[in-house]
Amino acid sequence: MRSVGASLPSSARGALPIAAARLLPADRRRDLLVASVLVVWLLYTRVYWVLQAMHLGAPVCPFYYLTGHPCPFCGGTRSFAYMWRGDLSDSVRLYPLGPALFAGTFAAIGGLVTGAISGRSLRPRLTPAQWRGVLLGTVVTVLISWALKVFVLGN
Repeated sequence: MRSVGASLPSSARGALPIAAARLLPADRRRDLLVASVLVVWLLYTRVYWVLQAMHLGAPVCPFYYLTGHPCPFCGGTRSFAYMWRGDLSDSVRLYPLGPALFAGTFAAIGGLVTGAISGRSLRPRLTPAQWRGVLLGTVVTVLISWALKVFVLGN
């Protein structure tokens, strides 16, 4: 397996947090499955308003149903649906992370499909401490988004 930084001096190679790795057949299938799920999600959000009008949408969030308050992910579907319409303000109002996740979904699909076709994929090479930092950053970002939704933007 040759990494992206193979042409760099050995002291600099260890500093790169991403490596290009050959995909095993199981990895390729997994990446194509994940890309397929993301495409289905995008298709669902694209026709969300039509499905809602026909009462065929996904059920209400269990957290919202039980507590009357939105969960950290409530509004994500409608946020994507508004992004399809180009309505950034309503998208952010419903789910502050929605526009970034919408764009990220397209990037993820592109990366997964490109990797599956080429047989190589970029993989993070992080230490356990760095993975904990990524997890903590993700949790904090979701909590800030949730707080904005509950206290500033409304349900």
